[in-house]
Amino acid sequence: MQMTAVFMPCPEGYIGFVEELPGANTQGATLEETRLNLREAVQMVLEANRELAERSIAGQDVSREPFDMSTP
Repeated sequence: MQMTAVFMPCPEGYIGFVEELPGANTQGATLEETRLNLREAVQMVLEANRELAERSIAGQDVSREPFDMSTP
């Protein structure tokens, strides 16, 4: 799966976000710094979502399996 990063100049440098992942946004003084920060923001959002999901299904009978977006 490939996502789309959007970068916009602002007075402080750049802001960046991922179109497909609400909450994954950041800023930086340079475009490169913003790119690095955005990778970290995406990781943090995914980890937080996983933790919330694990809490919501704790103690329940569930089935887990890999999910690959590249396979139809």
